[in-house]
Amino acid sequence: MGCPQPLVLRARVVLPVQRPPIEDGAVVVSKGRLLAVGQWRYVRRHHRGPVHDLGESILLPGLINAHCHLDYTGMAGMWPVPRSFCDWIKCITTEKGLWSQAEFAQSWREGAAMLLRSGTTTVGDIEALPELLPEAWRTTPLRVISFLEMTGIRSRRAPRQILQEAVAKMDALPVGRCAAGLSPHAPYSTLPELMRLSARAARRRRWLLTTHVAESAAEFEMFAHGHGEMFDWLQRSERDMSDCGGTSPVRHLEATGLLAHNLLAIHVNYLAPGDAELLAKHHVTVVHCPRSHEYFRHEMFPRRALAKAGVNVCLGTDSLATVRKHPREHIELSLFDELHTFAKHHDGVRPEALLRMVTLNPAFALGLRGLAGELTAGARADLITVPFEGSPRQAVAAIIAHRGPVSASMIDGRWALAPGPASP
Repeated sequence: MGCPQPLVLRARVVLPVQRPPIEDGAVVVSKGRLLAVGQWRYVRRHHRGPVHDLGESILLPGLINAHCHLDYTGMAGMWPVPRSFCDWIKCITTEKGLWSQAEFAQSWREGAAMLLRSGTTTVGDIEALPELLPEAWRTTPLRVISFLEMTGIRSRRAPRQILQEAVAKMDALPVGRCAAGLSPHAPYSTLPELMRLSARAARRRRWLLTTHVAESAAEFEMFAHGHGEMFDWLQRSERDMSDCGGTSPVRHLEATGLLAHNLLAIHVNYLAPGDAELLAKHHVTVVHCPRSHEYFRHEMFPRRALAKAGVNVCLGTDSLATVRKHPREHIELSLFDELHTFAKHHDGVRPEALLRMVTLNPAFALGLRGLAGELTAGARADLITVPFEGSPRQAVAAIIAHRGPVSASMIDGRWALAPGPASP
């Protein structure tokens, strides 16, 4: 792992994230980890080894994408903005039934390459086709946490059987750079019993969980009022609707035992009074996907309520199937684009807080605190660089404003995207 001897990386600005930017900074990489972080003159005084001067750039931790669907990358721009969320579900469900496993695999690889180019080094990915693993892991240097998706409404299979199959798949996966977790898809598409069983298994095995919840107004109406477009559609599909009416989607998760510190709740666009406080009480992380939110024209994301309650919030890209695409426009999976969209809709959020939403906050959610999302001694050497010629006090704002590819990326101490030639 990593370099055979320590490698010193020098840059105009080193941005540790958890502390202020360092002008003329450097880091020392050894065996996939960071040995030291500080000003160049101090680092060089205490550490020997080859030096790679990254020049006029910001060196910062690799970005962490807390929610993605890599296997839907090839569905970019397939449908115009739908009339309703339920219409979109029907479109993507139909399309998925037409794709071969090879097409999903190619889509997964293309999405992973996009994330790598745009600065992501760790991604939490939903795996609709767990059979793509572990081969898909071997096609990318990304650090992937694959959440195995489970539903069961349409298949009519028993919840215990669905979970046992997912657990068997997870147990067969190799241990290493990538890992796996469980993803009961959403409260509207997953039987409450499967939610309960998943929560118990995850607690017992110390696994991460993720689920889509309170994503649409239709879902909120279904659970809170027991009627509406989603209620009627799922009732026609013979879903047992006895869990609907008089509750919110978030409180539905509480009833199934899913609310816990190991849960990443995806979207959370529609809250009932007290929901934000309930999420905070159980130390649940919320993952917001700004471009997906914009695509569906949801009501304003409840950032203020979640922040006031103390909920850990981070960002994800979702999939390109939920990103607006104009004719002849090329779109990519990019956390920089998500940051740009978020900032457009939420005035007054400091750049430092925005940067934490793609570094420190998701690192905490994914059990990687001190290991990823920050530059500190002992952390994994997952690093990226962005061209920059300004002063250190402008560095964070420059990262938030950045668009397009990064100039270099390192994962586990190895160059995933190599920079220019090292200085002599």
